[in-house]
Amino acid sequence: MQRHEYRSRNAGAVCAHCDACLCARYRACCVLVLVGFWPTYFGPLLMGAVDKAMIIHVHAAVYMGWLMLVLAQGYLAAIGRTALHVRVGRFGMAYGLLAILIGLVTAFRGFERRIEAGKIQLAQRALLAPLADMIVFSLFLGAAWVYRRKPDIHKRLIIVATTTLIDAAVARMPFWYGMRDVSFREVVPSLLVWLSPIYVAMAHDYFRRKIVHPVYVLGIASLILLRLRPLLRDTDAWMSFSGWLATFFA
Repeated sequence: MQRHEYRSRNAGAVCAHCDACLCARYRACCVLVLVGFWPTYFGPLLMGAVDKAMIIHVHAAVYMGWLMLVLAQGYLAAIGRTALHVRVGRFGMAYGLLAILIGLVTAFRGFERRIEAGKIQLAQRALLAPLADMIVFSLFLGAAWVYRRKPDIHKRLIIVATTTLIDAAVARMPFWYGMRDVSFREVVPSLLVWLSPIYVAMAHDYFRRKIVHPVYVLGIASLILLRLRPLLRDTDAWMSFSGWLATFFA
């Protein structure tokens, strides 16, 4: 009986440690977002000098809210408040749908503004990135909902989904040329920084369990492919599809 209780306590301690490390990864996501958007948004916002459309402010608030939500969820799991974590999680999934909706609205509002300015080709090329981001985020968020009763899979799907959302912040960091192209000097540094929360999670898995969870492997592969999306933006297929979308805004 004592041995069983010891094992239970030990397992609980291990889970709490893992969830605490998960919180650290979400904090890292927050730091990346603040660093990336500080020069163009957060810094000017604090100085009262930001001049952005209202949808941009809504977008920023909703996406920072998502980061705060997943951080809070990780904390609840780490301190053993599992029942509250589950209740908040139901709201969290609905919030995730809101994030998708706001992401799409923001993307198409930018698409519409560029078309109105006569920059049709620029509008078509610029639309690909946010649409692809929302598709990938939706897939991992949906999978997290499906596996919500399997915590080991669920929490890893959430970290991959959250990492998907921070690519726009990483692209705006002044340390490289961004994510406009697929040249070596752009792809490698951006992938090292953008996917760093997943790399750390994979290393944690390996050193504690001597194995890397398949969700992280799938996540890394998916986001690398997502990073290569500029290869599609000038293809006939994308230009034809985005051109058809443009007819609704002409």
